[in-house]
Amino acid sequence: MNWGIFEGLLSGVNKYSTAFGRIWLSLVFIFRVLVYLVTAERVWSDDHKDFDCNTKQPGCSNVCFDEFFPVSHVRLWALQLILVTCPSLLVVMHVAYREAREKKHREAVGEDGGRLYLHPGKKRGGLWWTYVCSLVFKAAVDTAFLYVFHSFYPRYTLPHVVKCHIAPCPNTVDCFISKPSEKNIFTLFMVATAAICILLNLVELVYLVSKRCREGLAARRARAPGMGHCPDGATSSCKGDDLLSGDLIFLGSDAHPPLLPDLPRDHVTKTIL
Repeated sequence: MNWGIFEGLLSGVNKYSTAFGRIWLSLVFIFRVLVYLVTAERVWSDDHKDFDCNTKQPGCSNVCFDEFFPVSHVRLWALQLILVTCPSLLVVMHVAYREAREKKHREAVGEDGGRLYLHPGKKRGGLWWTYVCSLVFKAAVDTAFLYVFHSFYPRYTLPHVVKCHIAPCPNTVDCFISKPSEKNIFTLFMVATAAICILLNLVELVYLVSKRCREGLAARRARAPGMGHCPDGATSSCKGDDLLSGDLIFLGSDAHPPLLPDLPRDHVTKTIL
């Protein structure tokens, strides 16, 4: 296993995450991925081999195992971790796309031709929506898998003995699960870390939305006092205030708002001509 890949991924995503996002990433990679790779696979490695039933009927143990373990814990966790970490990669890819556009723009117009993005890695415009959607997706994936685990294994625990009466078993037989206590401990640990990750995603989502709302309210307050109260001798300063308020209002956009000409009628005449 190449741990350098995970380290590079973690550092790359951390660069564009909030404090809550960094905590989430640390929790995922240390308490979920590492625990899964180092411990969980070994605990469930002898799952089928050590599933014993008190009968010698051929095929009885196989059908009983399939009845009580339709999907392995290890495979469900692997799919869950893949789906949970993919949205973070999308954020990094979006930032890389912005940086590539900015580089092409500078090559086309030169250093003095303006910039498309003042800070490509700053969560503004489309990148903000990508980040928010990634939080919603990650929380939804973890919630869905917790529901799937609970539907397959009620209360997320395994019994020591299960009773099976499915053909070709001759009658109701007792089947014994290997190391059920140890498996229950790791299952509850993974469930608890998934629940904490959901909580962190929701807290970060509330933080980002509330921050955006505060910025919008601040922009409106900054714009409201200056509208319609420009003295005749302060035209240039009013234009500057309008430009500043326009930048605040368009915090969610990468492009500045269009400025109208001083004499719209002359502009219309020139355009028509």
